[in-house]
Amino acid sequence: MIQDALDAFAQIFTPPFRAVLVKSLALTIAILILAWFGFDRLLVSFIGFGPAWLETILAILAGLGLFVGLAFLVAPITSLTAGFFLDDIALIVEREIYPSGPLGKPVAFGPALLYALRFAGLSILVNLLALMLLLAPGVNVFAFLAANGYLLGREYFELAAMRYRGFDEARAMRRHFGVQVFLAGLIIAGFVAVPVLNLCTPLFATAFMTRLHKRLAAGA
Repeated sequence: MIQDALDAFAQIFTPPFRAVLVKSLALTIAILILAWFGFDRLLVSFIGFGPAWLETILAILAGLGLFVGLAFLVAPITSLTAGFFLDDIALIVEREIYPSGPLGKPVAFGPALLYALRFAGLSILVNLLALMLLLAPGVNVFAFLAANGYLLGREYFELAAMRYRGFDEARAMRRHFGVQVFLAGLIIAGFVAVPVLNLCTPLFATAFMTRLHKRLAAGA
């Protein structure tokens, strides 16, 4: 599993991945900017009262709060962008590691996007709960890693598996290899926790889970 993660990390910066990397980064950054602008306008509408010095202090605190809040939103946002690029990434990985083997079939765009939206919404709720534990040292880190380890592992593994099997079969396989998928999800959650690098999460997680699925399916 560690080797799968290392190989996936090395691959996201190779020439075949560059076009997908640029598109994925552009979409992820655009969503983050829109989220920042929307939250900022919302806060400004509430801050516009009282003396100027108080508004300044509140604006600074709000800015810091937005920064922390958006850091927790990286996981659900990358879950959303994964729906757009998963098949492109998975195909590159499959061709490299199994050049003579059967390739997966693209997941229909509509179902894949709805799947990603559902997980993005669930991830937002879970990360909001983790954010509420921010003032509890140690607990917040554990909650963030555990929650995102489960959610990200589940989403990316099932999406990789659905290139070869139906939704129900992919879910059953994920449950059968629940421990391995969760541990792999923890690695992805750790990746998400690294600033700037976490913008590449869709590429890393897809390349990683494509390898993991192939290896587990071969030994099943």
